[in-house]
Amino acid sequence: MIDRFSKETELYNRGVKLVVGVDEVGRGPLAGPVVAAAVSFQKPSSEDWWDSIRDSKKLSVLQREKLSELIIQNGRTGIGIASVEEIEQLNILQASLVAMNRAVISWLGVEDVLQDSAVLVDGKFLIPNLLASKQESIVGGDGKVHTIAAASIVAKVARDNLMKQYAEQYPEYGFESHKGYGTLKHMDAIRAYGLTSIHRASFCGKIL
Repeated sequence: MIDRFSKETELYNRGVKLVVGVDEVGRGPLAGPVVAAAVSFQKPSSEDWWDSIRDSKKLSVLQREKLSELIIQNGRTGIGIASVEEIEQLNILQASLVAMNRAVISWLGVEDVLQDSAVLVDGKFLIPNLLASKQESIVGGDGKVHTIAAASIVAKVARDNLMKQYAEQYPEYGFESHKGYGTLKHMDAIRAYGLTSIHRASFCGKIL
């Protein structure tokens, strides 16, 4: 079995005090925010759930929800959100990086970030304005690095839960099923009912 905690182990063995994996979800939808998560484990777990952690897209809804609970219980986690307004003002990439920054800072604490720390970021880009000793961007990180995969799960579950709440506010749109992505059902609802306050207008121009 491939040891996807090897990157973290290497950094801890070099004296890094805190290794944080960061990922985001929600760059592509027509509605809803971008949500990022930051996750840190000090060491691998010997329990069965540990080896089930992988890219959130490769897990079922029930698997993600259970693993998210276990990750939060056994690791240190933070959530960051960039709103629809920020997505429209900044662009989706910059808003995603803002959400990642907030995720690292939120529950992990500024004091931790200022220590000898390493932040492993899924994708091509580093997080701006982050007070970390080391950052590394890893393309496909959610399939290679355990803490990034864990962050992808926590972020996905957190965003899905937000979209379920929006579904109660806007029942005509079916957010509970498509989570804001551009399904036929969603696009038909936009044409029938127009845009809500959580729609990204710049993403929806060709639909209306």
